Amino acid sequence: MNSRVLRIELRRSVAPWAGAVVLVPALAFLYLLDTAAWWNGTAAWTAQWTPLAMWTRSLLFYLWPLAVGLGALQGLRDHRSKMYDLLTSTPRPAWHRAAALTGTTACTLAGAFALLVLAGGVQVLGNTEYTHLGWLPISLVGALFLVAGSVLGMGAGRALPSPLTPPALTMCAFVFTALMHMSLGRTETTTADGFTDTEPNRVSLLSPTLEEVRDALVTLSASVHLGQTVWLLGMAATGFALLVAATWRARLIALTPVLAGAVTALLVLPSDPGRMYVVDEAAAELVCEGPVCVTKTQQARLAGLAGPGKKALRLLHAALGDRAPVSVRENAAVLPEGSMPRWSRETVLFDFDDGIITAAKGEELTRALIAQSMVPACIPVGWSGTTDAASQIIAVGWVTGDGLEPLGGTGRRPAEQLAEARPVWQKLKALPQDEQLARINAMRAAALSCESDVLGALTGGESR
Repeated sequence: MNSRVLRIELRRSVAPWAGAVVLVPALAFLYLLDTAAWWNGTAAWTAQWTPLAMWTRSLLFYLWPLAVGLGALQGLRDHRSKMYDLLTSTPRPAWHRAAALTGTTACTLAGAFALLVLAGGVQVLGNTEYTHLGWLPISLVGALFLVAGSVLGMGAGRALPSPLTPPALTMCAFVFTALMHMSLGRTETTTADGFTDTEPNRVSLLSPTLEEVRDALVTLSASVHLGQTVWLLGMAATGFALLVAATWRARLIALTPVLAGAVTALLVLPSDPGRMYVVDEAAAELVCEGPVCVTKTQQARLAGLAGPGKKALRLLHAALGDRAPVSVRENAAVLPEGSMPRWSRETVLFDFDDGIITAAKGEELTRALIAQSMVPACIPVGWSGTTDAASQIIAVGWVTGDGLEPLGGTGRRPAEQLAEARPVWQKLKALPQDEQLARINAMRAAALSCESDVLGALTGGESR
């Protein structure tokens, strides 16, 4: 298809409108709702390359049905103009006309999606030092979803030339994505901690959308990319065959590629949720300065973390002796939603999305790391909640010797933290030093196990 044909098709088709429908609402959705999940934390859509690709793919929940419907509208063009019989009588092969039609729309949709990714990519460049190409297959498959959906819509519009076809196909595509994301594509599971949750199954991967991005280290496996590509190629082949088919028998035969693609894809796609969304090992690799380590995705923050981290380790060793942790490390473990976090006695594990870490700098960061070492938050993965701020400020005050000072980012007001902690603090300081150390160790053990009443362990079981 030369440039002259492309310009003519752009003037005669809905391809420019299809590109605008993909790009403009997507950008408006992302930028106008600037307090939503995709703007916050280390997994924000402009924070790292993989979250960028994953968040833009998740928008296909709404964009893919629109692409299918606009494709169907495009497929009605010859029928609306009453030129179908005239065009079929010309010596030009039918596949030439179909190629010009699908090629124009495909280029426009792919270009619009590329601009969407580019808009986020410009900001990602300024927010991270970690660059890689592992995110690219996620975005390429997303563009292929839009192209294949529009081609299938064109074929359906040509095969069923009714004004009701575009809205009906749009609704069917939306129902399909909703069912894959909410019910048919989910399997109920019970975590090791006894919480009931649902996980995606193999069928859900036929949907264009993805799970909500919770961690910047999570990506899609290669088998998912391969299976989805096979499914989409079959979908596009069926759409193109329907555009060319002139009889009902040929149209029925044209359904073979999409059915074969779906069956083959289900054989290729992984059945284990742990092999669908996997940890990006390269991104999770640790970068260290002495005993303080972060993942590659956060290597730009290491310089600001190293000093406070080393100071926190010194203070902890002076207070706890041999029981003190020996390293500070960003927590790279990716656990199922609803499961309890796993903490370590030897290592101060922290997360840059933790409120007390993100709210702290300099000396405050040292205190936040001590709090995380002594009383880490026991909130199930993916759930919201507040930390045990009273126990944390007691632990920090005891380790540093500076007394009670409120912590930021705990979800509790300073006055509330101090009011709850002060009676326990006074009782603790009235005890002999050996007994104080025993109570502090008991509190820390309870906090690390996520099984006991932390403040109760600190008071020795006494009522407060």
